[in-house]
Amino acid sequence: MTEVNCYMEHIAIRVRDIAWHVRFFREVLGMDVVRTNGPADAPTQVWTVGGMQLIADPDFAEPEGRLGHLGIMAEDQEEVLRRARDWGARELPKGRHWLALPDGLCIEVLQASAGAVAAARAVDPRA
Repeated sequence: MTEVNCYMEHIAIRVRDIAWHVRFFREVLGMDVVRTNGPADAPTQVWTVGGMQLIADPDFAEPEGRLGHLGIMAEDQEEVLRRARDWGARELPKGRHWLALPDGLCIEVLQASAGAVAAARAVDPRA
């Protein structure tokens, strides 16, 4: 069996007040915004340094922090998608690289550039 290597590239969390969360992650944790979707004064999604994706969901009535999806970078996206389907994952309408696992967890499988997975996995932030 071919070896597959991946790493967690981002985690998407749904929050009611995206502006508050952007300020918190920036001012308390030093995690600057690296990408935004939507208007600057009312973004629909924001990505920060460190792999946090915040998704605006102002009507959500449960506790903050509902998981949106896990973003996984893969050395070989096609092999990961094939294996995931063999395990019962189903494709979501967003696209063939968006999968729902049998228990409902949503993952986004992204194709990494050459060497990126090995470089990310070699980092030991606790060293």
